[in-house]
Amino acid sequence: MHGKGDLDRMTDVESGVCIVTQPQRNRPSKDHAHDLADVIAEITSVAVLTANLPADSPLRDDHEVVEYSASGTGERVIVEAFRFVMNQLRLCRAIHRRDEGSVLFFGTTSYLLPILFSRLRGKRVIVLPRGDVPLSLRLRWEQRLPTAVARVLAGFVALLEHLNYHLAHAVVTYTPSLAAQLGLERYEDKLYTNGARFIDTEQFDVSVPYEDRERAVGFIGRLDVEKRVTELVAAAQGLPDDVRFIFVGDGDYRERLERELSDEIERGKVEVVGWVGRDDVPEQLNRLRLQIVPSHPTEGLPTAILEGMACGTPAYATPVSGVPDVVREGETGFLMATVDGAVIADEIESILRRDDLAETSANARGLIEAEYNFDAAVARYEDILGPSRGRPDRRRNV
Repeated sequence: MHGKGDLDRMTDVESGVCIVTQPQRNRPSKDHAHDLADVIAEITSVAVLTANLPADSPLRDDHEVVEYSASGTGERVIVEAFRFVMNQLRLCRAIHRRDEGSVLFFGTTSYLLPILFSRLRGKRVIVLPRGDVPLSLRLRWEQRLPTAVARVLAGFVALLEHLNYHLAHAVVTYTPSLAAQLGLERYEDKLYTNGARFIDTEQFDVSVPYEDRERAVGFIGRLDVEKRVTELVAAAQGLPDDVRFIFVGDGDYRERLERELSDEIERGKVEVVGWVGRDDVPEQLNRLRLQIVPSHPTEGLPTAILEGMACGTPAYATPVSGVPDVVREGETGFLMATVDGAVIADEIESILRRDDLAETSANARGLIEAEYNFDAAVARYEDILGPSRGRPDRRRNV
């Protein structure tokens, strides 16, 4: 690594930022990378280096985009590994052609080659993990590979990540709890635990007063192994008939979910909406009295939780990653002590009987307005990207 003198001589924020992201999903909607680019564009020039970006992605209209590959990650592990290496080589070439003084690796925390290359080119390297990537990959690979092989491969990815955290000039996490879960306190001299996230509080707003909503709870997100869909199915089956469970999303488990809940769907006790565009998510959130989020600790801070809170919909969520920093028990939401379908159903009933839920809804909205608005996000990144390189402010900011 460069010494402090080398770092002080680096160009400051005025030289611009490159955001390096992973291959994109084939859905033309705004995503986390777009939000991050919007924030940084308020401070300095920004370009987004990405792959497999849909032709009609709004990111192309709003920011400069450099597509280093037209391919996704691939479905087979051997193809995924090959593209992982090739994408890193392509990224090195793309970074070589850029003049920006900083490169922000957003979610691409295991991309060792371009991080090394950026260091050699004298650029400031910032690494921002979106969650526990090795765990996420292990859970996915265990569906296709022997468990021992999946664990070894995930361990290799974890090793690459920590090499990159060591090489980076700055490490940014969404919240202090996420930093602790990922074991990043060892990098406290360059660790920012107040990483900027923002929610469009005009788009995500309370359109249906909390007291006027039906007795409905729901899940919004991917229907896959990381979201513990099996437990959600059991919870939906265990709820009384006057509580509807609404599933909004799509994924590998959708067919299984609809099959196992066919009776409940027929009776109107369960509704499977399917995938909706981001513009339609606020309408779905405003149908719910409670959002159920039983995630594995793979996500840094689920956007669905923040968007739900902005719509006045408290979350009942597992206390993983950055969740406890925003879902505060009995104040802005509720934390899930046990991930078991029957227990979840009982707890949902108990929560819906509380007489202070409208107050919890208002508190959730208030937290988003105060800490997760656009201006607050810009101010945080001014601190992260600014020319002052003193000890990061690690105070609780969420």
